[in-house]
Amino acid sequence: ALAHKVSLSDVLNMVSAFRSRDQQTPVVLMGYLNPVEMMGYETFARRASEAGVDGVLTVDMPPEEAGDLIAALGARNIDPIFLISPESTVSRFKIIAEKSQGFIYYVSLKGVTGVKVIDTDAVAAKVTELKSFTALPIGVGFGIKDAESAAAVASVADGVVVGSAIVKRVAANVKDPEKTIAEITSFLAGLRQAMDESGKNNRA
Repeated sequence: ALAHKVSLSDVLNMVSAFRSRDQQTPVVLMGYLNPVEMMGYETFARRASEAGVDGVLTVDMPPEEAGDLIAALGARNIDPIFLISPESTVSRFKIIAEKSQGFIYYVSLKGVTGVKVIDTDAVAAKVTELKSFTALPIGVGFGIKDAESAAAVASVADGVVVGSAIVKRVAANVKDPEKTIAEITSFLAGLRQAMDESGKNNRA
């Protein structure tokens, strides 16, 4: 995105274009705080609302420091979403559960996204623990790279978050948009089928 000079304004324009065709599918923006700060919280919240954004996850914004951003988003009915890691303490669970809306994103692995193998039993135990602090859905991400891992996570979580596996497919076919669309459509269809067969009505 940086190499092609894609800005936050460009992303919001993409959301607007998507909303012209689809008013039902929730849209959550996930990224770093700096572009939001540069635009200004109030301006960002207004433009995100006008574009049709439903939720915002700023991965480097601790909930303890997010009061102004939460207020700006809340005034526009946009959900602030926060991450919980495997190493988060119980006290941190409580803070994040209190500040979050929409859903909570549980990071299933330590380290870099898109690598390693998910321990489904460990994820299930953590999701159960989190649900003792919140009624919000728990989405699980990191390490979900194929239908098998998506189905495994879907069996224990409320939502499955897939990022790196999609980005890699875009990067591999960046000069061929039609091939990119076909590749990602097929990939997501496989994930959806596997998740449906897991027996829970999850979102991906």
